[in-house]
Amino acid sequence: MDLSLFWYSPDALFAVEAILVIVTLAFTCRFAAAERVLGKLARHRLAPLAVGAFAMVLRAVALPVAPIPNPNVSDEFSYLLGADTFAHGRLTNPPHPMWEHFETFHEDQLPTYQSMYPPLQGLVLGAGQAFLRTPYAGVWLGAGLMCSAFCWGLRGWFPPGWALLGAAIAAIRLAMFSYWGNSYWGGALAATGGALLFGALPRLIRSSRPRDALIAALGLAMMANTRPYEGAAFSVGVGLVALWRVRQLRLRTILPPLCCALALVGALMAYYDWRVFGSPTTLPYTVNRATYAVTPYFMFQSLRPEPVYRHKRLRDFYTGWEVQNYQAIRSKSGFVRRSMDKIYTSWIFFLGPVLTIPLVASVYTWRSRRTGILLFLAAAVVLANAVVPFFVPHYVAPVTIVLYALIVQGLRTLRPAFPRLVRAVPVICVLMVGVRLGMAAAAIPVEAAWPMSWARLWPAELGRENIAAEILANGGKHVVIVHYKSEEGGQFVFNDADIDASPIVWANDMGPEKNAELLHYYSSRKAWVLNVDGESLAVSPLGKP
Repeated sequence: MDLSLFWYSPDALFAVEAILVIVTLAFTCRFAAAERVLGKLARHRLAPLAVGAFAMVLRAVALPVAPIPNPNVSDEFSYLLGADTFAHGRLTNPPHPMWEHFETFHEDQLPTYQSMYPPLQGLVLGAGQAFLRTPYAGVWLGAGLMCSAFCWGLRGWFPPGWALLGAAIAAIRLAMFSYWGNSYWGGALAATGGALLFGALPRLIRSSRPRDALIAALGLAMMANTRPYEGAAFSVGVGLVALWRVRQLRLRTILPPLCCALALVGALMAYYDWRVFGSPTTLPYTVNRATYAVTPYFMFQSLRPEPVYRHKRLRDFYTGWEVQNYQAIRSKSGFVRRSMDKIYTSWIFFLGPVLTIPLVASVYTWRSRRTGILLFLAAAVVLANAVVPFFVPHYVAPVTIVLYALIVQGLRTLRPAFPRLVRAVPVICVLMVGVRLGMAAAAIPVEAAWPMSWARLWPAELGRENIAAEILANGGKHVVIVHYKSEEGGQFVFNDADIDASPIVWANDMGPEKNAELLHYYSSRKAWVLNVDGESLAVSPLGKP
């Protein structure tokens, strides 16, 4: 039997995990010494920092077999545009004289040239680029920060040992191999914001310290600058819980620092929106969606009039793929199918077989006050996302901490009757890390499948870096005109913040007349044409007129 056929299945690693659940139950080892050491660490005030360092060390150890990733999808390139802008000390970039040639997904060309997304992800990536020479350093640090925030947040709801366990599992499942720790697409920062607000809630109810109010404000600010819609839904849920326990809050103590911090953040956000999007009240996404999109934000809104498109690839995406997803969710059967797809995608990304067990167990404690609050907060974000046509796991990142709180609650519920099972959960997570590292080191093929969880790989490489290396080997500066021969294949037209200073300028094929204008503008550069036909790429010199 050819075992490679088994590993090529996208669900092979989940099958291994399910088998390990059964196998580990046969072991009676209690790990008493390790539990004592970890229990002592958990009670230390620096335990959250230790978990963050643990996550970062795990990812660093995996670098030889899972190296720093290349960007592959348009969202990543958009965030990297923001990172490059911030790394050079600018909030945005002036529009380019040839901007029509550079139009692409999720980037604004007017009124300024910048990513359409909220700025926090780009700021963190830009810090990595400026201080550690690679934007991936921001991803790495962000994943560690997320796990530290998880430990701190869970300590507000559970004893320290359980909080440490939940955060350590998150470090293994989210910070090592998932796309949150292996791409530039985001997720960790929004999850960090949710964890800070979540952890501040019980502390404010118990003691109402100004410090916790400031931490809550920081969490709100992080969600507003990463996932504002889902973050707002989560924040409303937390606010309702706080209102329910308002008699235990010392409002005179916590409101002044909370309001001052939020006012400062609001002013900074308004200034950024003014500089980038032209108005302090114009939010990120707004200009880009008004310029290119036909579909609305929510399923109950109507389609917008079709704008003028200068590139077929943009028109096919916004009037094709996006409209199809929007129309599919509008029917009752389509809404049910889409909702099930979102649930299945979330299960693949966040849980898998082993974490499903404690999650299900936690539901049986729904009558407890803690579980009731957790289910309410989770429902707030789930219901908010249900009316959105599109879904990627990081959309619901703000509520990730609640999911891990439910997992911890389930483990605590299972421990009296099934202590072996509780001990097996972290052991299986560790064993699966060994399986993943061993497979990568042995070059065992695994199907690249969506979504990119700890058990599934990122899709095939775009190939842009290979083309760039081939071109740069000729020396000098270059302009590459990208011609798409079919609808299949990735998008290649993405540029640095300072386009004219870039070694390579990537431009859309706009026909002989328009191309001649671009080539005249870049008359000192070597010109190339890149033909993209699905996964087939061919680059060749282009004679100038």
